[in-house]
Amino acid sequence: MSLFLVLETPLSVAEVVAAVSVPDVGGIDLFLGAVRNHNDGRAVTRLEYHAYVSMAEKEMRRIAAEIEQELPGVRLAALHRIGSLGVGDLAVVCAAGAAHRGEAFQACRALIDRIKHSVPIWKREHGPDGPYWVGWEDARCGDGHAHAHAHEQ
Repeated sequence: MSLFLVLETPLSVAEVVAAVSVPDVGGIDLFLGAVRNHNDGRAVTRLEYHAYVSMAEKEMRRIAAEIEQELPGVRLAALHRIGSLGVGDLAVVCAAGAAHRGEAFQACRALIDRIKHSVPIWKREHGPDGPYWVGWEDARCGDGHAHAHAHEQ
């Protein structure tokens, strides 16, 4: 069963594990990405995730197919949350199943790294200093700009 979804509801670890659990799988590796209370020296009280959902799901499936080509016999699944999440909420759940643990570890690491790199999901952090788009730099700003003005809000 292929499972690559972007959801507005809490994520199910059991559903992701079930998607990679088949008789020839002897090792399952999980990555659970949770909202933490800080980032880059700033307090974080909640996150907002936004996505181009259909493209994000398509890209996750493409990434999985690529990894499955590199590591034959590996099974992959992932869920990513969008919307407003509090500290401790799960933002992403990835699973890799393989005959042996080494391939499961390698595949799960590749899956989350590639999801973070190329899936169109954007993160906005909220904290005492106000909201901040992560990994986004306003094109109107030059290098070294401190980003302390209204267009960032």
